[in-house]
Amino acid sequence: MSSTSAIQVLSAGRRIQIARSADRPTDELWLDVPALADLTGWHLKPEGLCKGEVCVPLAGAATDFLDGDEICASGLWKELQRPVLHDSECETWMLGEAAKDRARQLDTLEAPDFELPDIDGKLHRLSDHRGKKVLLVTWASW
Repeated sequence: MSSTSAIQVLSAGRRIQIARSADRPTDELWLDVPALADLTGWHLKPEGLCKGEVCVPLAGAATDFLDGDEICASGLWKELQRPVLHDSECETWMLGEAAKDRARQLDTLEAPDFELPDIDGKLHRLSDHRGKKVLLVTWASW
């Protein structure tokens, strides 16, 4: 009989909470195909793992990332040279974007969209102000 524990996975501004089977090693992140697609936009197709027009063939060593209807997301991310962070104490994983994708976004000089509440709790999106001059002020305690 296998037991499960809840883990949290973050990627591209999305967050899901899933149950992890005790049958899987804790140092790798295994997601079922629909969860991976929902979280990251990567879909399993006959030609491989695809996001938009980009496909990664699952042949040779890449087949190690596929086990039935589950994909080793952490192994795949490392193979794609994307950052993977794991906090084992909090059972949280973060699947990051590739450096070249972040650099491409910087080339446009357009800040990524985000949403924050004002002092009255009304939500504001950066995209609501596109085409206007906007001053962003940030602060951190560290």
